[in-house]
Amino acid sequence: MTHSHSHSAPAKSPSVTRNSTEPESSSLSIFRIFGPTLICLGGLIVGWLAELSLPLQLSETSQSHWTLGLVIALAYSISYLSGGLPIAKLSLKAALDGEINIDFLMLVGAAGAALIGEFSEGAVLLFLFSLSHGLETYILGRTKNAIRTLMDLSPEIATLIRNGIETKIPIDQVIVGDLVLVRPSERVPIDGLVETGRSTIDESSVTGESIPVDKDVGSKVLSGTLNLDGVLTVRVQRLADESTLARMVRLVETAQSEQATTQQFTQWFDRTYPWIVLSLSAVAFVVYWCVSRQFATAFLSAMTILVIASPCAVVISIPAAILTAIASAARGGILFKGGLAVERLAKVDAIAFDKTGTLTYGKPQVVDITSAPGTTVVELLSTAAALERDSEHPLSKALMQEALAQNVDVPSASDVQVVVGNGISGRIAGLTIRVGKVNWLISIADAIPEQLRLQIEQHRDQGQTVIGVTREREWLGIFCIADLARSTAKETLAEIRELGIHKLIMLTGDHPSVASRIAEPLNLEFLAELLPHQKLDQLDVLRRAGFTTAMIGDGMNDAPALAAADVGISLGGAGTDVALETADVIVMADDLRRLPHAIRLARQTQRIINQNLTLAFGVMGTLLLTTLVWPLPLPVAVLGHEGSTVLVILNGLRLLWFKRPTNSVRR
Repeated sequence: MTHSHSHSAPAKSPSVTRNSTEPESSSLSIFRIFGPTLICLGGLIVGWLAELSLPLQLSETSQSHWTLGLVIALAYSISYLSGGLPIAKLSLKAALDGEINIDFLMLVGAAGAALIGEFSEGAVLLFLFSLSHGLETYILGRTKNAIRTLMDLSPEIATLIRNGIETKIPIDQVIVGDLVLVRPSERVPIDGLVETGRSTIDESSVTGESIPVDKDVGSKVLSGTLNLDGVLTVRVQRLADESTLARMVRLVETAQSEQATTQQFTQWFDRTYPWIVLSLSAVAFVVYWCVSRQFATAFLSAMTILVIASPCAVVISIPAAILTAIASAARGGILFKGGLAVERLAKVDAIAFDKTGTLTYGKPQVVDITSAPGTTVVELLSTAAALERDSEHPLSKALMQEALAQNVDVPSASDVQVVVGNGISGRIAGLTIRVGKVNWLISIADAIPEQLRLQIEQHRDQGQTVIGVTREREWLGIFCIADLARSTAKETLAEIRELGIHKLIMLTGDHPSVASRIAEPLNLEFLAELLPHQKLDQLDVLRRAGFTTAMIGDGMNDAPALAAADVGISLGGAGTDVALETADVIVMADDLRRLPHAIRLARQTQRIINQNLTLAFGVMGTLLLTTLVWPLPLPVAVLGHEGSTVLVILNGLRLLWFKRPTNSVRR
């Protein structure tokens, strides 16, 4: 075959290059993020303690008063500088862009508190705001690792075959129609069709298929999947930047950027509210000056309004609940990646589940053993284990785990060879043993016993994999292997339905018969044989129907759907790195029963946020209306302002005692 393209012209794919995916947070240390916050807190504590001891120094000398005053001044100066400088930088950057945000208002509120002698109030304001900003920076910075982890699946070099000669070239120089060689234990570098060879491909990282898939001439292979045993030559169908893996990267990028648009109201409030407060204070100053003609009185009244209208309680209302909820959730084995994840989870009314590793354990297990007449189960298992003991195939591992569980003696085998695409053969005590696909063994051995034939049909109807064992031409028996549903799946789904979430669906890349075997006992709707982009399509269907969606998965193929859903949830114990980085919520203990707890906690957090905001705005509005009609003394204004702040914090702290789930049941 001739090509019209030159290999010297690499295909460009700016959106999926590895260099562009370096995480922004890699250079940030914990101290760099939280150091200023800790210093701010230290200065606040020292200054506050010094202020408390000031009345005790009335009988001391003026030198003692002077020394104590210096300590107070230095402590609060350190607190203001460490807590205020990072915020000032953000405010200056926004100001250069023509915006005044809440960061600026925090500085004005702190400065106003200092001007009227309430240094501790300003320091508290700066500390709490600095703390919430640091947590946001740390958590959100980690999500930048997702795309890099996806790209690590793709080989950078492909082995090209041209005129019978093997040549290694960069993957972005491969063009459509090229012939690429893929050896055992190598990842497929491109999307294409098998030209020659037979093998078994582990597609779990892309399709979620738990059982490796056999590939023959004409079979389609996907980039990023793992070739297990045979040698394949693959005819390229797509360029590197158009492959399945590259599309997954772009889907993650797009989905993450679309999520950011949901924060428009917060951004509007951040831009608008500071102007309202500053304008209100300025108007108050002018009005009071016109009435009293006294600058000091007018300025004090304006500062009183600024203190009252300062959104300390409003701004702390949400972090007080969110940060406490995150801490409480962590104690219950759940990690929320920020307040937006908590808010969205509280609104979820439709949940899509991946199958492999989410509703199931994610690894093949022997679920049934049937021995032929004249053969014991122990003999059958020991014979199969003798051939499979050194194999890395997932089905071989399942057989070996069963042999270990039953503590059988495994004899020695010789001349063990892999029969690509069919199974494995070897010799025990001079007799030929074969372990593998039933159809392969039927073509070699004597007629299959009737009881084995009936068991094979039954297991196949249930979407389970059947492995046969023969000695010479005699049947010894069969093994049924499957990926089982988690023991906690049924009760978890029941709890979720009790919470009022009735739209539950399983989205999987597995065969319909396999999906049905898992979904039907759980009374769960399902769609099978879905590729990653088709899972996104199903989430879009739910969203257009008016649902707030959550996607629960653990595999590489789930990453785009996790990012595209309103809330992406990953099981931490079984989850891949990219799923963990892309997800908004991580169930750390790999226990599905934590999911209903997470939903309950999110809903309770949202209720407390609403209570806090109502209280904060209510107190602020009451104080403002009162001081406009009858000017409040500054101490009363400060007391009302600080009182509402303390109340919303205490209300948020109630989440620390939110009931956590019991320990997971271990298998």
